[in-house]
Amino acid sequence: MKKISPLVKGAITGGVMVIVASLLHYTNASMNTGLQYLSLFLFAGGIAWTLIDYSKSPEYTGKFGDIFQQGFKCFVIIALVMITYLSIFIKMNPKLKEEHLAEYRKELVKTETSRTPAEIDTMIETARNGYITSMVSTSVFQYLLLGSAVTLAGAGILLIRKKQ
Repeated sequence: MKKISPLVKGAITGGVMVIVASLLHYTNASMNTGLQYLSLFLFAGGIAWTLIDYSKSPEYTGKFGDIFQQGFKCFVIIALVMITYLSIFIKMNPKLKEEHLAEYRKELVKTETSRTPAEIDTMIETARNGYITSMVSTSVFQYLLLGSAVTLAGAGILLIRKKQ
């Protein structure tokens, strides 16, 4: 059987995450039921798949850097797939952007009592102009942080198990 590279595993995991995210959105699934965590479990599962598979391969050296590198390759591809999906999704659903901005306006009106309506309008317009950039940069940071954490934990667990 041919070995699947971490890059391909990342692409597969990212593709499954895109499908699940699309299904959840287009079926109007309630996000208060824990379904919002499904994509995180898939993300962690794809990284774990990569790490476990590598730990069973003849190339596995037992070195932390080597196993971390495998997980890193996987989670970067997943992040790229999901960021691409997010960018396209936001552009295809401008109503969502306007809903977020309406919520932001409500929050500003409630918390920024010293601001004039004109200042709040300016803040909303600034948020509107940087919406995609803000969403994408936040997602990049989250995926890289979570991917690093899962890879660190997974690599550590596998190294401890190997020593036992």
